[in-house]
Amino acid sequence: QVQLVESGGGLVQAGDSLRLSCAASGRTFSNYAMGWFRQAPGKEREFVAAISRSGSSTDFAESAKGRFTISRDNAKNTVYLQMNSLKPEDTAVYYCAGRSGFYSSSHLLYNYWGQGTQVTVSS
Repeated sequence: QVQLVESGGGLVQAGDSLRLSCAASGRTFSNYAMGWFRQAPGKEREFVAAISRSGSSTDFAESAKGRFTISRDNAKNTVYLQMNSLKPEDTAVYYCAGRSGFYSSSHLLYNYWGQGTQVTVSS
């Protein structure tokens, strides 16, 4: 079992930056690929970014490319999502998720989820 706890959300203005963190506990963190997803009110959960177990490979949704960066520190059991040039349409609850094996952009393939952290971007 892996427990995930997100932090770093908040209320910012358009153009600002935020860094989300996701701290993992339980089993060996480096055994799990990690992803970030988000869900806005009335919308389905959508993929934002993912990173491989070693951190050597990443993937991003089109909406995140060029603005967001995902990274991980396996020594600290933490994955990060650096979000720059935030837009009002980035407003959502952001979740981190973990799965054994390779990362995926499908939320259905992740076994472990955090409780989410709210990001609100005002115009």
